[in-house]
Amino acid sequence: MKAIVAESAAAGGPDQAPSPLPLRQIALPMPELRPHDLLLRVEAVAVNPVDAKVRAALAADAAPRVLGWDAAGIVEAVGPAVSHFRPGDAVMAAGDITRPGCNAQWLAVDERITGRRPRCSSWAEAAALPLTGLTAWEALFERLGLDAEGGDAGRSLLIIGGAGGVGSLAIQLARHAGLLVIATASRPESAAWARELGADHVLDHSRQLAPQLAGLGLESVDRIANFADTDTYWDTMAELIRPQGSIVAIVGNRGPLDLDKLKSKSASFHWEFMFTRPRYGTPDLARQGDILEELADLIEVGALRTTLRSELGTITAPNLERAHALVASGRTIGKIALSGWD
Repeated sequence: MKAIVAESAAAGGPDQAPSPLPLRQIALPMPELRPHDLLLRVEAVAVNPVDAKVRAALAADAAPRVLGWDAAGIVEAVGPAVSHFRPGDAVMAAGDITRPGCNAQWLAVDERITGRRPRCSSWAEAAALPLTGLTAWEALFERLGLDAEGGDAGRSLLIIGGAGGVGSLAIQLARHAGLLVIATASRPESAAWARELGADHVLDHSRQLAPQLAGLGLESVDRIANFADTDTYWDTMAELIRPQGSIVAIVGNRGPLDLDKLKSKSASFHWEFMFTRPRYGTPDLARQGDILEELADLIEVGALRTTLRSELGTITAPNLERAHALVASGRTIGKIALSGWD
């Protein structure tokens, strides 16, 4: 099968390999199925910051690595323990970071972390949903403990990084749950996107947030979801979180975090890592499949909209290189996807 891999092409040894490793198309064997696996014919993929981060961390002499953890496609075969899907089904999945990614014609993925493709979504729109959808859902409704059914209506939520892939879905999910949504963005186009998705207020995260929040008549917020930079906003989050409030972050810290800043408020801090369940095979692994089905329901009834903003053509090494560069720039709005194979 065709696969796009990160692999050194340097002939003179590891010291001459560029960083990050270049993306190349090679031929790989078909994946072998585990009992709960689906064999997915990949129709579209989306690109996320994790792709570039895993690629950048590869050693110069690393074995070829198939990246990509967002895909939509058609089930071609199933493992003996599969019960929910059958060949011919259109599905979407983020997959498992410990296994080969989706930048290949065929993907083996556990059915328990797979959901159906929304009936109204294109392949590219469906591929743009799983990773960010799962991350946003888990961050808001599992880590922060908010009620997806509206039981926390009126509570305030500050979303730092509202125009990115995760923020774009978190704004919509929070608004659907009845929260007061305050998002941050720094450019006119990203601020407009956040408002379009339903943010009640948009703050400029290139300026101090506390005075802007005060301008809205708020000294603090009930919950904070940081989808941008944990270190940079740590002191600000400690200042703005309400006593007994909760904070969630998805970007790993570069230095020590002073948790003592949260102590006097009895505030809690949570990490959200979408790959935790598949990586450790947690007993509630199938919850991710359930979440994807709930997201598909919301898309189909019009309660959520696609966050796909850019399609870069077919799934090729050059097109993926372009997508990686755009995502690494930190200036993308929404999601980037590629569809079909040459």
